[in-house]
Amino acid sequence: MNQTLNIPALDDGYHYKVMRRAIDLLDGAEEPLSLDQVAAEMGMSPAHFQRLFSRWVGVSPKRYQQYLMLGQAKEMLRTKATTLEAAHEVGLSGTGRLHDMFLRWEAMSPGEFARQGAGLRISWGWFDSPFGQVLVMGTEKGICGLALAAELGEEATMADLTRRWPLAEFVEDPEMLRPWVLTAFGAQDGVADKAPLYLIGAPFQIKVWEALLRVPSGYVTTYSDIAASVGNPKAVRAVGTAVGRNPVSWLIPCHRALRKSGALGGYHWGLPVKRVMLAFEAARAEG
Repeated sequence: MNQTLNIPALDDGYHYKVMRRAIDLLDGAEEPLSLDQVAAEMGMSPAHFQRLFSRWVGVSPKRYQQYLMLGQAKEMLRTKATTLEAAHEVGLSGTGRLHDMFLRWEAMSPGEFARQGAGLRISWGWFDSPFGQVLVMGTEKGICGLALAAELGEEATMADLTRRWPLAEFVEDPEMLRPWVLTAFGAQDGVADKAPLYLIGAPFQIKVWEALLRVPSGYVTTYSDIAASVGNPKAVRAVGTAVGRNPVSWLIPCHRALRKSGALGGYHWGLPVKRVMLAFEAARAEG
């Protein structure tokens, strides 16, 4: 059974679901929708819906739709690109709260990784999120998997994560993960030791994921910048592969990696999800 999160400053889980439906509606529209149109779909007055949406996202529905335009990624690359060397300092601002919250992480040793999860107990559960249903997995050391099912579907998403550690023992236990998930999506304040990350990957992958953790919310970087930051500027393709293999979406922000041209590039969980994530973060950073 999916666990419903409660977003702070909203009255209850009902309002959370309204905001999720509104974002889905705005993202799927072929042309901009008026405030009256969206409010009517949500069953609210325009004034009430505008207040609720602005409290949750940080900007008005009209402004949020501008962040969903196809040229938004290029604009972010022009105005919000950050070198990874300076990113940590930038990330200490208020807009980087989630980024800073999850900077404390532990990586599996290469020998442990080679055992493909043998002897590892991984708890899992389904949860609602601002970006649709998410499958979260974790060990006693922290979150090791967070996958988005909006584009792939639940069955394919579960298969995707479990085959990464084929010899592990998987146990459904959403309550064990719930406090970390609530913190991950801003439903409650937390500190690093409440929502740690446990990175399960090859050494090169972990270096790339560590670089991604230095890109704060509301900013973007490029695959080539990541390659340079891990000491191999010619390994852009290998970096792209490692970014795509990131098992902890949203928290290890692979959606913030763009091509030099400003094109979105690929995204393992679906490009529509990547576009919505970037718009969401840019809007909250402005708000």
